[in-house]
Amino acid sequence: FPPAVTSPCKILKCNSEFWAATSGSHHLGTEEAPEFCTALRAYAHCTRRTARTCRGDLAYHSAVHGIDDLMVQHNCSKDGPTSQPRLRTLPPGDSQERSDSPEICHYEKSFHKHSATPNYTHCGLFGDPHLRTFTDTFQTCKVQGAWPLIDNNYLNVQVTNTPVLPGSSATATSKLTIIFKSFQECVDQKVYQAEMDELPAAFADGSKNGGDKHGANSLKITEKVSGQHIEIQAKYIGTTIVVRQVGRYLTFAVRMPEEVVNAVEDRDSQGLYLCLRGCPLNQQIDFQTIRSAQATEGRARRKGPSLPASPKAFTYETATAKCREKLPVEDLYFQSCVFDLLTTGDVNFMLAAYYAFEDVKMLHSNKDKLHLYERTRDLAPGNTAPMGTHPTLWVALLCLSQCWLCLL
Repeated sequence: FPPAVTSPCKILKCNSEFWAATSGSHHLGTEEAPEFCTALRAYAHCTRRTARTCRGDLAYHSAVHGIDDLMVQHNCSKDGPTSQPRLRTLPPGDSQERSDSPEICHYEKSFHKHSATPNYTHCGLFGDPHLRTFTDTFQTCKVQGAWPLIDNNYLNVQVTNTPVLPGSSATATSKLTIIFKSFQECVDQKVYQAEMDELPAAFADGSKNGGDKHGANSLKITEKVSGQHIEIQAKYIGTTIVVRQVGRYLTFAVRMPEEVVNAVEDRDSQGLYLCLRGCPLNQQIDFQTIRSAQATEGRARRKGPSLPASPKAFTYETATAKCREKLPVEDLYFQSCVFDLLTTGDVNFMLAAYYAFEDVKMLHSNKDKLHLYERTRDLAPGNTAPMGTHPTLWVALLCLSQCWLCLL
């Protein structure tokens, strides 16, 4: 397929080079200060080279401010060598590794000292893209361009979706930005940014935790599979985030307490982000209408060459067979897989649906709600039609359609 449009901003490359040079250390001894300053100057030089193309990039601005702060902290001169020596890793017991975080930096200990265990919710975005909201609503959306996924008092998450194929309404997530806001004595503000073919194992400033504050270890990035799977634990807000690159596109999943989800100052703007309210009506794709059209096209093809052959790699039958390999239960994850294979022809979308469901199994607090069967596209005001098809009825209709195809 033709390459999707990617950002010319190369700040992630600068970040990873600095991280490789310093081995994650921001707390070097005096004897290593000159080498650290050299790495910092190289980092600054790299950001200047990409300044023009990064003007509107949050990670870029975060990196620039971070460099300035570190220059001051370490008494670094802006003039000097800019080669990037690899510095030794920190000795055990350094402040970056301390585990004695204050109680306020552990959500379950601090927020719920005198109450029951918090209720956790889940949101996920994957594939074409398909969205599962905090209220277990499942939608297939267009949402091309930049959209907010989460926006509350503690963090912001924004995704950018680009067309999978020229002229197609099918889009997938090509860029993800997560901003963890500064919180009491726990963490400094941290920005995480990923895009196609770049899934860093560090924040934009090269660190892997919450910074210089006493509770810094309550925010940590762990690389599960290099370049394919990272996990961010934000214990101070009881939140776990999983980001994957599957094929060329990104998937997102989060587990978050309801109290954090609803922590917003401006209630009127709360409905603007996708994980809470879902996609706007004009951005939703009617799953069942498209499935019906696909079935009609399949029947027409069986009768004769009345329709041109599809350029895509899958028919309805081969797509369903492929999706069953990884998703044996015919729920909405399975249906999403079939839909994506038919609209894109890219088998990686089958893996995206599979891993999205694996993340649900890990992150969703109610194991009885892992599978969703009903189409949950919102209806226009005044429409009294049901919001979904009962799973038993859907299975019956599917069986009926398969029998009908066999007879033709």
